[in-house]
Amino acid sequence: MTKSNEYLPQSVSHPGETLAEKLNELGMAQKEFAIRTNKPEQTIIKVISGESSITPDMAVQFENVLKIPAHFWLNRQQNYDISIARLKLIESLETGKEWAKSFPYPDMVKYGWLPSTNNLMERTQELYNYFSIANYVSWEGVYCKQKSKSLFRISLAHTKEAHAVSAWLRQGEIQAQKIDAPEFDVKKFKANLHTIKSVMAEHPTDYFQQLQQLCLQAGVKVVYTPCLPKAPIHGSTRWLGDTPLIQLSARYKQNDRFWFTFFHEVGHILLHGKKYISLENIEYIDIDVEKEKEADDFAIEWTFSKEQEQEVLNSDALTEGAIIEFAKKFNTHPALIIGRFHHSKQLP
Repeated sequence: MTKSNEYLPQSVSHPGETLAEKLNELGMAQKEFAIRTNKPEQTIIKVISGESSITPDMAVQFENVLKIPAHFWLNRQQNYDISIARLKLIESLETGKEWAKSFPYPDMVKYGWLPSTNNLMERTQELYNYFSIANYVSWEGVYCKQKSKSLFRISLAHTKEAHAVSAWLRQGEIQAQKIDAPEFDVKKFKANLHTIKSVMAEHPTDYFQQLQQLCLQAGVKVVYTPCLPKAPIHGSTRWLGDTPLIQLSARYKQNDRFWFTFFHEVGHILLHGKKYISLENIEYIDIDVEKEKEADDFAIEWTFSKEQEQEVLNSDALTEGAIIEFAKKFNTHPALIIGRFHHSKQLP
């Protein structure tokens, strides 16, 4: 948006009007002026009528004939072009207001993603800036119509609350842009997963910082993005160029859900490559059920495997103390064991 104290005239005339006035003052016909400037008469007619712009070459020729500096004509043309562009922007903001209403703007302000404003046109402009788009049509092209597969490889067209979901995803990209990462090293990443599992088991107060750093060493970016209303995403995995990004929301603030989601996203990175984008707990038309099951199986193996689960069941000891001892034995966190048995309704 423009500065509040910046003077913006309501309209700026096309420089062709000034040219017509000058020719009239000199008593020079358009045809004669065209001959003197060595330009087609039709070109001069279009400039005077406002259908064509004055180019640098034309400005120099006008200077030679009319003795008015070339920069005068170019400045007039630039001011006119900017004026027209601003009018188009205002029109875009006006038509984009309904689109802007679909976003949870107050929550995005609360998280510091957007500046606070009650003016709907200002909100629309801030959302354009947030998504780095020209207008709401551009947003649809990126997130719903997949006009460029390199921008976003899935469509949110039939997703509930696509606006909130896209805002959450965009925030992950913004966070990732602030992180410098080395080239992705799959061997290093696989090796670090064993250390990450120990972090999961111990769950120190700085667990997320340790997790983030261990992933970053292997060229994987991990960010935490709080959930937005109506966008109940547990996590997401996608590649930004050659760099994998894991975006986590810690929805429900439950230990077992957080770590299972993390390893689920790791499964997508190691098993499914750059083209697949995952959105956990969100229905979207590009979801691949088979790939999601593979990622689930990967997460189960790393957090609390089926074999380990059976061992606990065979012991017939689902007491607190027994679960803690099994967690130490399996190098996992008790919450992962409890969560599994909660899910299967074997524990209340």
